[in-house]
Amino acid sequence: MQSFKTDRLTLVSHHLCPFVQRAAILLDEKNFDYERVQIDLTNKPDWFTKVSPLGRVPLLIVGDSVLFESAVICEYLDEVTEGSLHPADPLEKARARSFIEYGSAILNDIGGFYNAPDTERLKEMRQKLADKFARLEAELGNGPYFAGAKFSLVDAVFGPIFRYFDSFDKIAEFGIFDGLPKVTAYRQALAERPSIKGAVTADYPARLEAFIARRGSQLSRFLENRDSQGALAS
Repeated sequence: MQSFKTDRLTLVSHHLCPFVQRAAILLDEKNFDYERVQIDLTNKPDWFTKVSPLGRVPLLIVGDSVLFESAVICEYLDEVTEGSLHPADPLEKARARSFIEYGSAILNDIGGFYNAPDTERLKEMRQKLADKFARLEAELGNGPYFAGAKFSLVDAVFGPIFRYFDSFDKIAEFGIFDGLPKVTAYRQALAERPSIKGAVTADYPARLEAFIARRGSQLSRFLENRDSQGALAS
């Protein structure tokens, strides 16, 4: 395996992966000293394929141990430090875990959105996303975060989700958050959180646009002609 510093944790990453961002957010929120190693998932190094059972990021290297899957990594980081980012009540904790899975389902729909081959499919995926965020709107309280005043593991999941829309909004007006004031406020609160800001490199927007441009999708074509595109919200 590649040689890593043994006096701190190592997060094996990819620049665009939202699941990596979850782990990076937890590492910052919990004040861990760690190093971050970026890899190219289209040309995975040999050492990575040997230690990653699923061939995915993130990995968290802890001494001689390798943890994989973002949910497991985040739970580990939360459990080995004081001040849990989960609710104390078992039912509320279970609800939080349920909405972490809900966030993962939204990420699947985001993938369907940027891969949609034509306008009709893009509209379908836009509606799926709007419906999911409408459900989230009904679950949110007074904020600023999912569970109220305290930042939680659910928020570490939704920060990377909303980041996609910062780029989508620059391509065309999709209106996905129209009529959702609580979700809009939640999105803004997360965007201002230092750990969420710092979970990506400064060139993330350019990297995401380049990624979208390579998809050969309807969104790719909108990106190519963004100045002439109208809204899909109607």
